Amino acid sequence: MRISDPQAIRALAHPIRLDLLELVGRSGPVTAAQCGRALGQSQATCSFHLRQLAKYGFIEDAGPGRDRRERRWRITDLRMNLATSQNLDPTIAQQLNRVVVERETALIIDYVERAADEPADWRAASSTMSATIPMTAEQLAAVKQSWLDVLAPHIAAFEASGGELRPGQRFVRFFTAAAPLPDLNLGDDEESGSDD
Repeated sequence: MRISDPQAIRALAHPIRLDLLELVGRSGPVTAAQCGRALGQSQATCSFHLRQLAKYGFIEDAGPGRDRRERRWRITDLRMNLATSQNLDPTIAQQLNRVVVERETALIIDYVERAADEPADWRAASSTMSATIPMTAEQLAAVKQSWLDVLAPHIAAFEASGGELRPGQRFVRFFTAAAPLPDLNLGDDEESGSDD
């Protein structure tokens, strides 16, 4: 699903909605009450935000559960592509990107703090990496595409499974940020009058 409607993209710029979208995608169909328990939010809050996500087509009604009293929600498409670069108000893109980065940073810090409790094989496989490398815009775009190409077969396999985990699998969070640094203007050493 490609999302290009600015109103729909703006609707995502809320941390609870992003949490709900991920939860429904990982665990759905789920009810607002189940979401509330999982996220530490009230059922009413989750219900409101779930309806907002449904309004813009991110999730849909999955019919009542066994007790027929509560509405259940499911994801409409496991793969979402947001048009945040071209043809979108920069203010909306900035707002959504800020919420995403803040949320992802908090989740990464959460993992760092509990990593010691993870099994050794999962600790060894997980990583945080950082590098600062000179690149052209074209080289940066190629790196981005390579990263997407690496993940693509794993995403396709999950979609082919109908969203079911195989034995030994867990959901793993991937987050990448390629942030061009501002150009530095250090001035002329001779003008500074000092080598310190």
